[in-house]
Amino acid sequence: MASPAFEEIVETFEFLDAWEDRYRHVIEMGRALPAMDDALKTPATKVDGCASQVWIQPMIAGTGPSATYDFAGASDAMIVQGLIAVLHALYAGEKLADVVKIDAPAELARLGLDQHLSSQRSNGLRAMVTRIRATAAEAAA
Repeated sequence: MASPAFEEIVETFEFLDAWEDRYRHVIEMGRALPAMDDALKTPATKVDGCASQVWIQPMIAGTGPSATYDFAGASDAMIVQGLIAVLHALYAGEKLADVVKIDAPAELARLGLDQHLSSQRSNGLRAMVTRIRATAAEAAA
């Protein structure tokens, strides 16, 4: 079971019939995401494999297996900023050990994103998920 925040997105997507409305909702979610400090937009936080500029800065609260995962993220593309917000809903507040267990492709497929994103955007989304999982696994070790 995904987080309540992600389940809320699933419910909203079920309510919105047209893909234009779903894209608009994702973009609005991106606009609502707290702005990432420009000082964090460094080569170390840049996500490779994205067509647009994307940065993800992990923020780990606590230590060991009970530590929780969160991140700040930003993109120069509105739809990608929205995808960062979707991933934030999926991962923020999860225990480090659980972050790597979340089946992101399956959860995102519930939104139909796998069928409605360009191959470049899908590759970028996979790159963001890979970065999130890697930083959580590294912090848990």
